[in-house]
Amino acid sequence: MNVNGSRHSPERLKSTKVFSGLDVPKGKRGRGAGGKTIVFGLLKRNGKVYTRIVPNCSRATLQAVIRGKVDLESTIHSDGWTGYNGLVDLGYKKHYRVQHGKN
Repeated sequence: MNVNGSRHSPERLKSTKVFSGLDVPKGKRGRGAGGKTIVFGLLKRNGKVYTRIVPNCSRATLQAVIRGKVDLESTIHSDGWTGYNGLVDLGYKKHYRVQHGKN
């Protein structure tokens, strides 16, 4: 495991899907439930995954991980979470969203 908590080398990722997941204990579910561990991940097209435990799902937190791991030339696919707003402004010109309720 490297210093970032990943089992993979700290290489930069291209053609990336971003995702977040929650380790949910029994009890209240969804955002706002206490005692959850938030895991943010990046999936490279060839199957490599980079994950990091993050303190929250804010724009600043998620974008800091993305900027540190994803090349600007990458194609990024994400869902509609507001934490991904502004990636184009950071230089990621190929950012595509899946709207789960619509697609």
